Amino acid sequence: MQFHLDGYRPGDPLVEDAHPSVADRPRGLPEEVDVLIVGCGPAGMVLAAQLAAFPDIRTAIVDRRDGPLAVGQADGVACRTVEMFEAFGLADQLVAEAYWVNEVSFWRPDPADRTRITRTGRVQDVEDGLSEFPHVIVNQARMLAWLRDHMARSASRLEPFHGLQAADVRVDPGGEQPVTVTLRHVRGGVETGGTSTIRATYVVGCDGARSAIRGAIGQELVGDPMNQSWGVMDVLAVTDFPDIRLKCAIHSANQGNILIIPREGGYMVRLYIELDAVHDREMLESRDVTPEKLAAVANRIMAPYTLDVKDVGWWSVYEIGQRLCARFDDLPPGETDRLPHVFIAGDACHTHSAKAGQGMNVSMADAWNLGWKLAAVLRGTARPELLNTYSAERRAIAQELIDFDREFARMFSAAPADGDTTAGGVDPEEFQRYFVQQGRFTAGVATRYAPSMITYGTGHQHLAEGFPVGMRFHSAPVIRLADAKPVQLGHAARADGAWRLYVFADADSPAAPGSRARALCDVLASEGSPLVRFTPPRADPDSVIDVRAVFQQGHRDLTVDELPPVLLPRKGRLGLVDYEKAFCPDPAAGDVFALRGIDREQGCMVLVRPDQYVAAVLALDAHRELTDLLAGVLLDAR
Repeated sequence: MQFHLDGYRPGDPLVEDAHPSVADRPRGLPEEVDVLIVGCGPAGMVLAAQLAAFPDIRTAIVDRRDGPLAVGQADGVACRTVEMFEAFGLADQLVAEAYWVNEVSFWRPDPADRTRITRTGRVQDVEDGLSEFPHVIVNQARMLAWLRDHMARSASRLEPFHGLQAADVRVDPGGEQPVTVTLRHVRGGVETGGTSTIRATYVVGCDGARSAIRGAIGQELVGDPMNQSWGVMDVLAVTDFPDIRLKCAIHSANQGNILIIPREGGYMVRLYIELDAVHDREMLESRDVTPEKLAAVANRIMAPYTLDVKDVGWWSVYEIGQRLCARFDDLPPGETDRLPHVFIAGDACHTHSAKAGQGMNVSMADAWNLGWKLAAVLRGTARPELLNTYSAERRAIAQELIDFDREFARMFSAAPADGDTTAGGVDPEEFQRYFVQQGRFTAGVATRYAPSMITYGTGHQHLAEGFPVGMRFHSAPVIRLADAKPVQLGHAARADGAWRLYVFADADSPAAPGSRARALCDVLASEGSPLVRFTPPRADPDSVIDVRAVFQQGHRDLTVDELPPVLLPRKGRLGLVDYEKAFCPDPAAGDVFALRGIDREQGCMVLVRPDQYVAAVLALDAHRELTDLLAGVLLDAR
């Protein structure tokens, strides 16, 4: 991390100086904002944390609860989500506290005695090289707390307003603050009769499956339930089951199925327990499910092993269903005369089962996609049409999730096949193979955005096969030239709204006259540079487009004084030099050029969006093409 840019300041470097506007901010809920976020769940808090990076944007986030979430709900954190948390500087504490899902075991009825279960397989959870981070398990409340702390430390000093529920949304596209929201005051889940009104340029509904914002813009969740009920419990228990500290999928012969998810802390475990329509019919019909009854079902499924529940941290019952909205914004079908002003994210626009561990992750990815776009439009650095890409990109991903979840839930809930005795069942080995095959999807790294104004063609993909256009920028180990520190290249990206231009140099030294990388850097430093064209006056030179370079030479074979000026930018009010723009391969951890299939002779540029997805791969001499691509989304600043 970097700090002291604008002068030495003692104390915690993670706490930014408050922006001057904070002192002038009125107490209580403001009457006007640029962005109103409704809901303090995973999507809402990621969006708020992203917008907190921009104190010049007036942001408010409200929630109907009396205070922050304390326990329960989602717990699976995909590798891609941990990568996203790294951009906020939160990954270290996340992976330190969380349970790491290293392996998964599979259990099925013992062929010799189908009243007993037996282990049939054990696989690695995440394939090698997929991410520098693991798949982890941690309470959703902790995830939200870290985001809340990040917001409080930011220059915006952003904090949620609790006890407020959206009741009415009106949009006047011609108004300066075109969206008016009426909020009802709530205490202890009961309306008090009080109301407040807030006007906003943009409103984002992150208010869950019963979203009032979704209803206000005429959208609905469409889909069919699977008529399957599951109980979920976080328990402290004593058991003789040998894999209790491994993620486990257990299929019994005819008693139902269980998914075991060990929790952080070494003792707690989460149980997803299928409630059988035959064995548990009376309990389901009378709606008298209790933790004790769920524990009894778990023991029935896990026989001959036993589970003695000593304490229950949280429990719930839910029905599986996959539902999806037609759009994730307020534009009517075929509307082309205006831009969206109301958006929905997370469970407000897509719902699915919990067992694949995707809900919180995809919800956060929705907000990650939308946040930088709202910031760029509101700050005047990007074209307003950029906002149209949110619904198009994220709905396609949600549809992929629905399709995956429907098949995953079907296979998990099906009875284990046993010759001709269980027609319609699923071979447990087939389920295990499906789990392994879908590993990239469940890790969150299979997302690929279609071509658009921010995701370009693949004509130069051969120059960097390991950075597919439209997919997330896959980090790799490198050594930072200035201080010889081994680092992850992808960790150079912060949640600051900047585009990243990674220059992978040709074989020549940057000081050599024939270096294509040097020629590109010279263009980027010139008056005709896209950096000059799209960066506002008096802003730091990397605030809109952040240039980084990776050279093929070893870090002891280059010196800082051989670098072109664009890689040694002067920043801040003191004009200090940023020495962290240049990197070299790390032979001990893996040469980045070999790991990511980069053409060593030609080199290339990799243009990466603020949400860390590859926008384009270009030749080093494609100077005009780079400028034209950026001009399609960014606005001239001069």
